[in-house]
Amino acid sequence: MAVTDAAIDKIKEMIISGELGPGARLPKEADLAERLGLSRNSLREAVRALALINVLDVRQGDGTYVTSLEPHLLLDALSFVVDFHRDDSVLHFFEVRRILEPAATAMAATTMTDDDIEDLRKILDSLPEEPSAEELMANDLEFHQRIAAGSGNPVLRSLIEGLSGPTARARVWRGLTQEGSQGRTREQHIAIYEAIAARRPDVARSWATVHIADVEEWLRRVL
Repeated sequence: MAVTDAAIDKIKEMIISGELGPGARLPKEADLAERLGLSRNSLREAVRALALINVLDVRQGDGTYVTSLEPHLLLDALSFVVDFHRDDSVLHFFEVRRILEPAATAMAATTMTDDDIEDLRKILDSLPEEPSAEELMANDLEFHQRIAAGSGNPVLRSLIEGLSGPTARARVWRGLTQEGSQGRTREQHIAIYEAIAARRPDVARSWATVHIADVEEWLRRVL
């Protein structure tokens, strides 16, 4: 194992054990290096790597702190990786969406409050009769984000939102080029909403699967 990797593991163990909790300040560099049996250079590299993925926050002139470790913060790195994919590997992201979003939708059918469900209906009603591709996409993103949030699981929500980049671009492309796609999207959104409103998680899961698979299969054909 590389020295830097070993240093990262040692800091990670301190966090996992609870010795360093969210918001905690790390000991001074010289003290921590001596305690962990590391060179100061190795410790600096480890801190730099953990700061890049938002585990640590290096504050110039103040010290190094553990971040809040909130899921949305830790999963920012996923969005960074996702945004570099522009070829047919976007299909891999759709496959992951097809696994995650139906589960989130089923959970939302049991955990969303009545007010949350009413807000979901308002999102659908706010879409113009003949929306542009951009208006449809904005509405689509808000609809799915609200359902992901309604799952009640912040990790699941962050994963789904992290996958929205390349799949959103593919959906815009479809909306501009495939006849009837906007109408199908609207119909499927309504079906998902109605299943959630009726508190029918299995039906909500099924419609979410159909909705994502519809775009995925179109993309497979055009690629």
